[in-house]
Amino acid sequence: MSLANLDLNLLLTLDAVLAERSVARASRRLHVTPSAISNALARLRGALGDPLVTRRGRGIVPTPRALELQPVIARVLRELDAAVHGGSFDPPTTTRTFSLAIADVGQAVYLPRIAAWLAREMPHARLRVVGVESLVALGGVGGTEVDVAIGVAERGPGIHKEALFDETTALVARSRHPAAGTRLSRRALEELRHVAVEMVPGKGYRDPVATTYARAQIAREVALIVPTFNAAAAVVAATDYVVTMPTSLLELLAARLNLRALAVPVPEHTLAMQLSWHARTHSDPALIVFRNLIRRALAKRSATRH
Repeated sequence: MSLANLDLNLLLTLDAVLAERSVARASRRLHVTPSAISNALARLRGALGDPLVTRRGRGIVPTPRALELQPVIARVLRELDAAVHGGSFDPPTTTRTFSLAIADVGQAVYLPRIAAWLAREMPHARLRVVGVESLVALGGVGGTEVDVAIGVAERGPGIHKEALFDETTALVARSRHPAAGTRLSRRALEELRHVAVEMVPGKGYRDPVATTYARAQIAREVALIVPTFNAAAAVVAATDYVVTMPTSLLELLAARLNLRALAVPVPEHTLAMQLSWHARTHSDPALIVFRNLIRRALAKRSATRH
């Protein structure tokens, strides 16, 4: 028997009959006649190839097949009712999978705090994390695969965005770099070779570092382009190249990779980190809770940075 040919009302009838153990009580529960209940049971017997219930005195007795089906049908009907009527969301018991887009800096610096809050407040939930390039490929938060994004806010119709905090940056080199420990002149800065981070090649990405140098009228020679800040940090640790990166990532990697910030004659620029989501998920009870969890998880971090 194909499910496509099964009338959902028949399952509602069987659920009521098994719960009430009486055709008469099931008919009152569903506001139909007893003959309608009997006709529905007859159709189900034919479809499933099982008697389902037998009479005993004034009541009925379910068959083993009916007892096997009872908890499954009850659960499916509850879940369907909750989905149709927008059932309440219970964080401690939810098994929902949330999806979050975040760049590699965020994965190293912010994600552990978010994961810790999620484990504490929604212990049975799952979190799926994707990078920026995957976010673009999946259609952004306006698609159906990503619930929330953290980073530079998306633009477009239906996009909601909210400022989280400002991420400062620094020019970083290996600890034994020839320029380490001195304040660079404009000329010395122009002689350095840089690693640029381009997270989404060919997508019109505007490098804020390039913009800062252009405004200061300082030439920047790019020797290498990589897709992540972690890759840039590894390259800088092994060469005399330099990279401008978020200071939070430098704090995390400095001791491990022997990195340090250089003193430079370029105004410090900041990256405005924002929370982005789409109108399609704006009123979802579970995602309202998830977005609030992210805010609280990162609020303490933001406070310690100012």
